[in-house]
Amino acid sequence: MAIGDRILNCDVLAESGFLDDVVDRELLQAPTLNPFFAAGRETWRAVRTRISQLLREGGDPAFRERAHERDAIVRMAEARVHLPAEVGDYVDFYSSLQHATNLGKIFRPGGDPLMPNWRWMPIGYHGRAGTLVVDGTPVHRPSGQRRPPNADAPKFGPSTRLDIELEVGFFTGPGNAIGTPIPVADAPEHIYGLVLVNDWSARDVQAWEYQPLGPFLGKSFATTVSPWVVSLDALEPFRVAGPAQEPAPLPYLNASGAWNYDVHLTVELRTRQMREKHLGAEVVTTTNFREMYWNMAQQLAHATANGAAARPGDLFASGTISGDAPGSLGSFIEMTWNGRDPIVLPTGERRTFLEDGDEVTLRGWCERPGARRIGFGTARGTIVAQ
Repeated sequence: MAIGDRILNCDVLAESGFLDDVVDRELLQAPTLNPFFAAGRETWRAVRTRISQLLREGGDPAFRERAHERDAIVRMAEARVHLPAEVGDYVDFYSSLQHATNLGKIFRPGGDPLMPNWRWMPIGYHGRAGTLVVDGTPVHRPSGQRRPPNADAPKFGPSTRLDIELEVGFFTGPGNAIGTPIPVADAPEHIYGLVLVNDWSARDVQAWEYQPLGPFLGKSFATTVSPWVVSLDALEPFRVAGPAQEPAPLPYLNASGAWNYDVHLTVELRTRQMREKHLGAEVVTTTNFREMYWNMAQQLAHATANGAAARPGDLFASGTISGDAPGSLGSFIEMTWNGRDPIVLPTGERRTFLEDGDEVTLRGWCERPGARRIGFGTARGTIVAQ
């Protein structure tokens, strides 16, 4: 558990018996969070409540003494982070109206930006769980087939249009049996919490391969995930209503109540030259998760509507998060309008897509008067040449 710039080691708490009244020790001593996710909402809440009691000022003095003896609290800067779960399945959606509209305008100028099915269901694709990586892991520039403009045939080589996608994802809990969909109303029982996700994208590879079956090698080479999973209970003060949906969703996607979250998001870019000159990163996007058209309850309901099973630790990502305001776009293909309008950096460098040595950092946080600020950590990656 993250506490400011420190980490509380729940393994030590469990071994010392401080959580015996609320949870089996094995759940918090496993190498990943999968068993804890599988335990369900009642256990999640009991553990969170108990740890809050222990950390409270004037709390259990035995805990404070034991925590000091066993190094239960360590500095975050001294720790090495890992993926929080063993992810068996990974799905990425396409749920931002602004992002989908922008890409439609780029690729289908003069036509309807949205495909006919977009407002009727959350569109998504299955990603590759084996290339999910944690914050700070280098990203190798991928190769693939690309067909340059006006070329008669494709060629194979490193992508020249490497991009990011600013996203928020959720980890599932107990899951469902095959053939038994998860209704929208039951989503809180199956979603533990949220993480930052960067769905790295090779736009030139994607453009050549995506018809007729959708994303494949242009998306499967790396997806960066932040290490901290922020529970829905912790995010409750920041739950908000989403945008109106028109036409009204079909009954199985009807989500009553507020199902969006007010999460502030930024994208930072720092080039090799900026590091050499000791310049800080440049914020190239500032946006918010609250405007997503299809919310996570609808996404999970749709993903299981045909009887597909979700398992503890599966990851579902939102799709690129873009806003209406200038500077609120979640991908470089939008920021530069497919390379037409380069970003100019403090060094004078220009970027349309990412170059080797570029470091991209996603950040997220929630804050408002009367509520405690909650940070999501970072999802960082530096582009490495092949």
